[in-house]
Amino acid sequence: MMLQQVPPIPPVPPVPPFPSPEVIFPPWPGFMPPWMVLPPPVIVLCVLGICAAAAFILHPLFRAIGRRIEGKVVDPALQLEVEELRERVRDLESVHSRYAELEERLDFAERLLAQRQAEQLPRN
Repeated sequence: MMLQQVPPIPPVPPVPPFPSPEVIFPPWPGFMPPWMVLPPPVIVLCVLGICAAAAFILHPLFRAIGRRIEGKVVDPALQLEVEELRERVRDLESVHSRYAELEERLDFAERLLAQRQAEQLPRN
């Protein structure tokens, strides 16, 4: 019986560990991050202050977006202005239809005038 030799499997290279923060951000001499220097109550107050400032700044923006989604108009002056603009558009549409009617009448009058002038011209 003949034995066949199997080639050896190459070893798997080791996976490098995730780089430590010191590799990504090299420490400066005499520098320590704030969470290592400040006491915990100060850190909590800073986080609460940042959250309060974000809420104070973003609250009007979120309210406006919510009103826009609901389709509500809260300001009565704005509502009045929109109604006035709608009335002006209605007036302009009626004026436009009257203008089209006058244009048709003018065309008709021009054709009649052209016919009468053609009848009055001497024929050769």
